[in-house]
Amino acid sequence: MRRRCGFALFALLLACAGAHAETLRMAADVWPPFTDARLPGNGLAAELVSTALKRAGHRAEYVEVPWARVLRGVQVGEYDLVVSAWYSEERARFGQFSQPYLTNRVLFLKRKGTVVDYQGPEDLKRYSIAVVRGYSYLPSFDADTTLNKVPVMGFPMGARMLAAGRVQLTLEDELVARSYLNRELSGIREQLEFLPRPLSENGLHILVRRSHPRHRQLVEAFDQAMQTMREDGTYQAIFARHGLPSP
Repeated sequence: MRRRCGFALFALLLACAGAHAETLRMAADVWPPFTDARLPGNGLAAELVSTALKRAGHRAEYVEVPWARVLRGVQVGEYDLVVSAWYSEERARFGQFSQPYLTNRVLFLKRKGTVVDYQGPEDLKRYSIAVVRGYSYLPSFDADTTLNKVPVMGFPMGARMLAAGRVQLTLEDELVARSYLNRELSGIREQLEFLPRPLSENGLHILVRRSHPRHRQLVEAFDQAMQTMREDGTYQAIFARHGLPSP
């Protein structure tokens, strides 16, 4: 009965969405394997999101720009939604978050041969850390002004600075970091290693601009479509197509 009611609700939402079908501009930065125009379906996250939006009766147009422009574009109405966003109160002021549709495990990386003792937040004060400008990693980490955080434009820059000894740590989602290290950063892959303790495990959401007149309905329809994708195997099939195990 519970499953049948869920499908009935989704059918109702889909019918309502059909009356307001539109092309939605969804923005992301280059963040393989989740978002990258060079990958099938523009990446795992982009394919999951565009499939869910299609089920909700919309056409998704993928736009790939630097992260700072992604956030700015949603705030000014240039884009309708962010494909892959971690929750923060600041972003919630200008966008409506969906339920999480993926989970990211954020790990620190260091240079091999260096000693880094990371057991908790206080230990980080001793190190310089490359962080991507505009990213939200963990609210307490983001807000900690006592840390020596070095802003960079993206993870590849931070990783290269780490390999060159210009910083002592950088951090990224484990799958994202491994994707870069297996591809464009393969030349420095053997110089870096992960710390075992994660900084955080973050839910990945879409973020729909609050200036959109139907932002709440869009998020509700997206959440329900994603749930039906999990139930009918579409969600798992997209993971398999990208060579990744589904949760």
